[in-house]
Amino acid sequence: MLASKPQERRAGTERRTAMDHEFDQSYWERHWGAGGSAMSGRQLPVNPYLLAETAHLRTGTALDAGTGTGAEALWLAEQGWQVTGADISTTALEAAARRASDAGLAGQVEWIQADLSSWEPGRLWDLVVTSYAHPATGQLPFYRHIASWVAPGGTLLIVAHLRGHHTGGHGDQQVSPPGDDGHAENATATLAGVTELFAAPGWSIVACYENTRTVAPAASSAGPRSS
Repeated sequence: MLASKPQERRAGTERRTAMDHEFDQSYWERHWGAGGSAMSGRQLPVNPYLLAETAHLRTGTALDAGTGTGAEALWLAEQGWQVTGADISTTALEAAARRASDAGLAGQVEWIQADLSSWEPGRLWDLVVTSYAHPATGQLPFYRHIASWVAPGGTLLIVAHLRGHHTGGHGDQQVSPPGDDGHAENATATLAGVTELFAAPGWSIVACYENTRTVAPAASSAGPRSS
Protein backbone atom coordinates (compact mmCIF):
# COMPACT_ATOMS: atom_id res chain seq x y z
CA MET A 1 0.00 0.00 0.00
CA LEU A 2 1.29 3.43 -0.89
CA ALA A 3 -0.30 6.32 0.93
CA SER A 4 0.21 10.02 0.99
CA LYS A 5 -0.93 12.43 3.65
CA PRO A 6 -3.17 14.23 3.20
CA GLN A 7 -3.55 13.92 -0.54
CA GLU A 8 -2.44 10.44 -1.57
CA ARG A 9 -2.25 6.87 -0.47
CA ARG A 10 -1.80 3.48 -2.07
CA ALA A 11 -2.66 0.23 -0.42
CA GLY A 12 -1.74 -3.29 -1.35
CA THR A 13 -1.23 -6.83 -0.23
CA GLU A 14 0.61 -9.50 -2.12
CA ARG A 15 -0.06 -13.19 -2.41
CA ARG A 16 3.23 -14.11 -0.86
CA THR A 17 3.71 -16.42 2.04
CA ALA A 18 4.84 -16.41 5.64
CA MET A 19 4.47 -18.82 8.49
CA ASP A 20 3.83 -17.04 11.74
CA HIS A 21 5.76 -16.77 14.98
CA GLU A 22 5.96 -14.69 18.08
CA PHE A 23 7.89 -12.00 16.26
CA ASP A 24 9.77 -10.49 19.19
CA GLN A 25 13.37 -9.32 19.33
CA SER A 26 14.67 -12.74 20.34
CA TYR A 27 13.11 -14.28 17.25
CA TRP A 28 14.65 -11.71 14.91
CA GLU A 29 18.08 -11.89 16.50
CA ARG A 30 18.00 -15.66 15.96
CA HIS A 31 16.71 -15.17 12.43
CA TRP A 32 19.45 -12.74 11.41
CA GLY A 33 22.10 -14.34 13.59
CA ALA A 34 23.10 -17.99 13.49
CA GLY A 35 19.81 -19.06 11.93
CA GLY A 36 19.89 -16.37 9.26
CA SER A 37 23.62 -15.97 8.64
CA ALA A 38 23.24 -16.88 4.98
CA MET A 39 20.79 -14.02 4.55
CA SER A 40 22.69 -11.43 6.55
CA GLY A 41 25.80 -12.24 4.50
CA ARG A 42 24.34 -11.29 1.12
CA GLN A 43 22.34 -8.44 -0.36
CA LEU A 44 18.66 -9.25 -0.77
CA PRO A 45 16.85 -7.83 -3.81
CA VAL A 46 15.02 -4.53 -3.52
CA ASN A 47 11.26 -4.92 -3.27
CA PRO A 48 9.92 -4.21 -6.79
CA TYR A 49 6.89 -2.36 -5.41
CA LEU A 50 9.20 0.22 -3.87
CA LEU A 51 10.68 0.99 -7.27
CA ALA A 52 7.31 1.19 -8.99
CA GLU A 53 5.37 3.14 -6.37
CA THR A 54 7.96 5.77 -5.47
CA ALA A 55 9.23 6.62 -8.95
CA HIS A 56 6.98 9.70 -9.17
CA LEU A 57 7.80 11.04 -5.70
CA ARG A 58 10.00 13.99 -4.96
CA THR A 59 12.92 12.95 -2.78
CA GLY A 60 13.05 14.02 0.85
CA THR A 61 13.23 12.16 4.14
CA ALA A 62 12.29 8.48 4.28
CA LEU A 63 11.83 5.83 6.95
CA ASP A 64 12.20 2.15 6.14
CA ALA A 65 10.25 0.55 9.01
CA GLY A 66 11.50 -2.98 9.55
CA THR A 67 14.54 -2.44 7.38
CA GLY A 68 16.25 -5.81 8.03
CA THR A 69 19.64 -5.73 6.31
CA GLY A 70 18.76 -2.54 4.51
CA ALA A 71 18.01 -3.40 0.87
CA GLU A 72 15.18 -0.87 0.54
CA ALA A 73 16.87 1.78 2.71
CA LEU A 74 20.04 1.67 0.63
CA TRP A 75 18.11 1.84 -2.63
CA LEU A 76 16.25 4.91 -1.40
CA ALA A 77 19.54 6.52 -0.38
CA GLU A 78 20.92 5.85 -3.86
CA GLN A 79 17.93 7.73 -5.30
CA GLY A 80 18.74 10.77 -3.17
CA TRP A 81 16.51 10.26 -0.14
CA GLN A 82 17.79 10.99 3.36
CA VAL A 83 16.92 7.69 4.98
CA THR A 84 16.29 6.28 8.43
CA GLY A 85 16.37 2.49 8.62
CA ALA A 86 14.76 1.13 11.78
CA ASP A 87 14.57 -2.47 12.92
CA ILE A 88 14.22 -4.49 16.10
CA SER A 89 17.32 -6.59 15.33
CA THR A 90 20.78 -5.24 16.09
CA THR A 91 22.27 -8.10 14.07
CA ALA A 92 20.39 -7.03 10.95
CA LEU A 93 21.28 -3.38 11.47
CA GLU A 94 24.97 -4.18 11.82
CA ALA A 95 24.84 -5.92 8.44
CA ALA A 96 22.92 -2.98 6.97
CA ALA A 97 25.45 -0.46 8.28
CA ARG A 98 28.32 -2.45 6.75
CA ARG A 99 26.58 -2.43 3.39
CA ALA A 100 25.94 1.30 3.60
CA SER A 101 29.61 1.91 4.34
CA ASP A 102 30.74 -0.35 1.50
CA ALA A 103 28.42 1.49 -0.90
CA GLY A 104 29.60 4.93 0.21
CA LEU A 105 26.14 5.76 1.59
CA ALA A 106 26.88 5.89 5.32
CA GLY A 107 26.20 9.63 5.45
CA GLN A 108 22.74 9.23 3.89
CA VAL A 109 21.32 6.53 6.15
CA GLU A 110 20.71 6.60 9.90
CA TRP A 111 20.23 3.19 11.55
CA ILE A 112 18.00 2.93 14.64
CA GLN A 113 17.33 -0.14 16.76
CA ALA A 114 13.75 -0.02 18.03
CA ASP A 115 10.64 -2.12 18.57
CA LEU A 116 8.53 -0.37 15.96
CA SER A 117 5.30 -1.61 17.49
CA SER A 118 5.80 0.73 20.45
CA TRP A 119 8.45 3.17 19.20
CA GLU A 120 7.63 6.88 19.41
CA PRO A 121 10.23 8.57 17.19
CA GLY A 122 9.10 12.13 17.88
CA ARG A 123 9.52 13.14 14.24
CA LEU A 124 7.88 12.74 10.83
CA TRP A 125 9.09 11.59 7.40
CA ASP A 126 8.04 12.47 3.86
CA LEU A 127 7.95 8.77 3.01
CA VAL A 128 7.33 5.84 5.35
CA VAL A 129 7.85 2.38 3.86
CA THR A 130 7.27 -1.06 5.33
CA SER A 131 7.73 -4.30 3.39
CA TYR A 132 6.54 -7.63 4.83
CA ALA A 133 7.00 -6.50 8.41
CA HIS A 134 6.12 -9.06 11.09
CA PRO A 135 5.31 -7.08 14.25
CA ALA A 136 4.32 -8.96 17.37
CA THR A 137 1.22 -6.77 17.67
CA GLY A 138 -0.21 -7.86 14.32
CA GLN A 139 -0.40 -6.06 11.01
CA LEU A 140 -3.28 -3.58 11.28
CA PRO A 141 -2.30 -2.03 14.64
CA PHE A 142 1.24 -1.72 13.28
CA TYR A 143 0.12 0.06 10.11
CA ARG A 144 -2.05 2.43 12.13
CA HIS A 145 0.94 3.19 14.36
CA ILE A 146 3.45 3.91 11.61
CA ALA A 147 0.92 6.03 9.70
CA SER A 148 1.26 8.63 12.45
CA TRP A 149 4.88 9.15 11.38
CA VAL A 150 3.99 10.44 7.90
CA ALA A 151 4.41 14.19 7.41
CA PRO A 152 1.54 16.22 5.92
CA GLY A 153 1.72 15.78 2.16
CA GLY A 154 3.84 12.68 2.68
CA THR A 155 3.43 9.11 1.52
CA LEU A 156 2.94 5.72 3.17
CA LEU A 157 3.84 2.55 1.28
CA ILE A 158 2.74 -0.77 2.77
CA VAL A 159 3.58 -4.11 1.17
CA ALA A 160 2.17 -7.05 3.09
CA HIS A 161 1.67 -10.78 2.91
CA LEU A 162 -1.89 -11.67 1.96
CA ARG A 163 -3.75 -13.77 4.49
CA GLY A 164 -4.45 -17.33 3.44
CA HIS A 165 -1.31 -17.93 1.38
CA HIS A 166 1.37 -19.27 3.71
CA THR A 167 4.27 -21.47 2.62
CA GLY A 168 7.03 -20.18 4.81
CA GLY A 169 8.76 -17.82 2.38
CA HIS A 170 9.73 -14.21 2.89
CA GLY A 171 10.99 -13.17 -0.49
CA ASP A 172 13.99 -15.40 -0.84
CA GLN A 173 14.31 -15.48 2.94
CA GLN A 174 13.00 -18.37 4.98
CA VAL A 175 11.07 -16.83 7.84
CA SER A 176 9.90 -20.03 9.46
CA PRO A 177 10.92 -23.66 9.44
CA PRO A 178 8.41 -25.94 7.68
CA GLY A 179 5.86 -27.25 10.11
CA ASP A 180 6.48 -24.56 12.69
CA ASP A 181 3.21 -23.44 14.22
CA GLY A 182 2.38 -19.82 14.86
CA HIS A 183 -0.21 -17.08 14.65
CA ALA A 184 -0.90 -16.37 10.97
CA GLU A 185 -2.83 -13.17 11.62
CA ASN A 186 0.31 -11.55 13.00
CA ALA A 187 2.15 -11.95 9.69
CA THR A 188 -0.62 -11.33 7.15
CA ALA A 189 -3.30 -8.84 6.21
CA THR A 190 -6.18 -8.42 3.80
CA LEU A 191 -6.53 -5.63 1.30
CA ALA A 192 -9.88 -4.64 2.79
CA GLY A 193 -8.45 -4.55 6.29
CA VAL A 194 -5.53 -2.32 5.31
CA THR A 195 -7.52 0.13 3.22
CA GLU A 196 -10.20 0.46 5.90
CA LEU A 197 -7.59 1.93 8.23
CA PHE A 198 -7.30 4.95 5.95
CA ALA A 199 -10.94 5.65 5.14
CA ALA A 200 -11.03 8.73 7.37
CA PRO A 201 -10.61 12.26 5.94
CA GLY A 202 -7.01 13.34 5.59
CA TRP A 203 -5.94 10.28 3.62
CA SER A 204 -6.42 9.49 -0.05
CA ILE A 205 -5.77 6.03 -1.48
CA VAL A 206 -3.79 6.29 -4.70
CA ALA A 207 -3.40 2.59 -5.48
CA CYS A 208 -4.41 -0.64 -3.77
CA TYR A 209 -4.05 -4.07 -5.29
CA GLU A 210 -3.18 -7.74 -4.73
CA ASN A 211 -0.50 -9.53 -6.70
CA THR A 212 0.96 -12.99 -7.04
CA ARG A 213 4.72 -12.86 -7.44
CA THR A 214 7.25 -15.60 -8.19
CA VAL A 215 10.52 -14.98 -6.41
CA ALA A 216 13.83 -16.24 -7.72
CA PRO A 217 15.26 -18.87 -5.35
CA ALA A 218 18.41 -18.61 -3.31
CA ALA A 219 21.34 -20.65 -4.57
CA SER A 220 20.53 -23.48 -2.18
CA SER A 221 16.87 -23.66 -3.18
CA ALA A 222 15.49 -26.36 -5.41
CA GLY A 223 13.55 -24.01 -7.69
CA PRO A 224 11.41 -20.87 -8.00
CA ARG A 225 9.03 -20.09 -5.18
CA SER A 226 5.49 -19.11 -6.06
CA SER A 227 4.34 -16.45 -3.67
